[in-house]
Amino acid sequence: MATDTLKSTTGAGGATAVRRLLLENGALTALIVLVIAMSALSGDFLTADNLLNVGVQAAVTAVLAFGVTFVIVSAGIDLSVGSVAALSATVLAWTATSHGVPVVVAVLLAVVTGIAAGLVNGFLIAYGKLPPFIATLAMLSVARGLSLVISGGSPIPFPGSVSHLGDTLGGWLPVPVLVMIVMGLIAALVLGRTYIGRSMYAIGGNEEAARLSGLRVKKQKLAIYALSGVFAAVAGVVLAARLSSAQPQAADGYELDAIAAVVIGGASLAGGTGKASGTLIGALILAVLRNGLNLLNVSAFWQQVVIGVVIALAVLFDTLRRKAGAAPAAAGASPGGKGRQAGTYALAAVVTVAIVGATSFLHNGSSSSTNPKMGLSLSTLNNPFFVQIRAGAQAEAKKLGVDLKVTDAQNDASQQANQLQNFTSSNAGAIIVNPVDSDAASNSVKAAGKAGIPVVAVDRGVNNAKTSTLVASDNVAGGELAAKTVAEKLGGKGKIVILQGQAGTSAARERAAGFAKGLKAYPGIQVLAQQPADFDRTKGLDVMSNLLQAHPDVQGVIAANDEMALGAIKALGAKAGRSVQVVGFDGTPDGLKAVEGGTLYASVAQQPSQLGRIAVDNALKAVQGKKVGSAIKVPVKVVTKDNVAGFTG
Repeated sequence: MATDTLKSTTGAGGATAVRRLLLENGALTALIVLVIAMSALSGDFLTADNLLNVGVQAAVTAVLAFGVTFVIVSAGIDLSVGSVAALSATVLAWTATSHGVPVVVAVLLAVVTGIAAGLVNGFLIAYGKLPPFIATLAMLSVARGLSLVISGGSPIPFPGSVSHLGDTLGGWLPVPVLVMIVMGLIAALVLGRTYIGRSMYAIGGNEEAARLSGLRVKKQKLAIYALSGVFAAVAGVVLAARLSSAQPQAADGYELDAIAAVVIGGASLAGGTGKASGTLIGALILAVLRNGLNLLNVSAFWQQVVIGVVIALAVLFDTLRRKAGAAPAAAGASPGGKGRQAGTYALAAVVTVAIVGATSFLHNGSSSSTNPKMGLSLSTLNNPFFVQIRAGAQAEAKKLGVDLKVTDAQNDASQQANQLQNFTSSNAGAIIVNPVDSDAASNSVKAAGKAGIPVVAVDRGVNNAKTSTLVASDNVAGGELAAKTVAEKLGGKGKIVILQGQAGTSAARERAAGFAKGLKAYPGIQVLAQQPADFDRTKGLDVMSNLLQAHPDVQGVIAANDEMALGAIKALGAKAGRSVQVVGFDGTPDGLKAVEGGTLYASVAQQPSQLGRIAVDNALKAVQGKKVGSAIKVPVKVVTKDNVAGFTG
């Protein structure tokens, strides 16, 4: 044994030891490499403010992932955590604001909501014998639906006393980071020092053997999924506090990030392995990737590709580690193993600091561009309207010599908050924001204001925060025009349906209000049905197809955007433009082609390219200290076949 040990420290044995060390600490190695790479590629990455941003941006995913770690260690899966987080936050805000329940009690109700959802999952899996994938997929839908029902599809302002969870302690330590650390310590304690933690590893390792050894597997599964629900509830409260409101669509897709963080952190989907520290590292890897790619102005679409590749590599790495015989990432390590692990982490920290410190010289004394820097955060680029805003903004930025970075929030208010934080920490000269939600953007806009960065809102305003100006069309007035247009085309009498936008977004609410206001002047118009189609063409097709089954006598359609209108036209077939008149909204290129072709009767055009151009122009004026009006209205215009030829948008 002694001879073998000596041999392992020299020659090929030394290489094997290094290889084993890397295999056993693959996630940590990846995090170090990422930090070094981002520090070298972006001079804005290695700043105190930005590193704190990374911590804040990792917090919600990490807390969710700690709960998912319990489930994956026990060879299960939980797809419902994102929806449960949204539901718990909605329950808190709804009970505290609409029903006057004391905040402490409301917080307890939010946690109880998470526990209840987890218990239902556990019962369906342990006693109902449903596969975890199916049971939690069902809860994903149920919890999201309940969140929308309770909130009515609209964000609910968060109580001020709870909103402090999104603030900082001592003016520098973000509370979400503190919550992440506390929940991580609790998760580590549960996994490594409790009976239920040992039960998780036993069930994940071999459920039948665990049962035969006397472990009450069914009851343990109830407790495991209930714990996952608790962590989801805490994550939901922290997320809503950051956004100053409970968003019914919040944390959509976060369950995938949480699972990815656990897997990247070294846990196996087969069960039996996993630890809280690995999960934290996995969450930090995802946050560093998104933060760094944002700073490098990489498209959000490519960011998804990169993160998908990272997840695939993490699973492949786990396979290689097992083949190499590396020690599993379990909590029940020996004291010597724990000491060696602590030493590894300490060594990694020293190496990272040394190399990152060296790379920082790459940016010292480098000549920065004299062009003013601006950031543009769009709610989504999966919609032609916002693509046109980007095109107009980029054209104006090029004309004025402005260095413009564009990001895509993908209709996620939390992701947009991260992007605005990144712009602020990178000392952008000005920020242009098209809010996913007007309330949710307020905290980030306030932070930019404190840093002395002017903010211009485009298309949608920001509530409870000061902006230099708002460049927008009037969605309510546009909705009135759409209602008037279809009513007059039908001669003041007829039956129509309304395709609404994505529940919870300000554009959907304002346009719907405009439709209702405009139709009051035409009592002869009967609204047969109103259904959301989420601003999506495919959903517009499906919803309109369903409505036609119930209402074949429909004569008109009002859609809250052109994409849904185009889907409705597809469903109507030969009826579109003949027996059924369709009116859209936005004046997108595809919409205008349909107007020209006669299938779409009209589109209420907001001239999105003009919005983008005017926003950049006024942001530059604000940077230069010139006077800017508090609101700049870009007129909407009804485009029909008669005037479409001269309309450019």
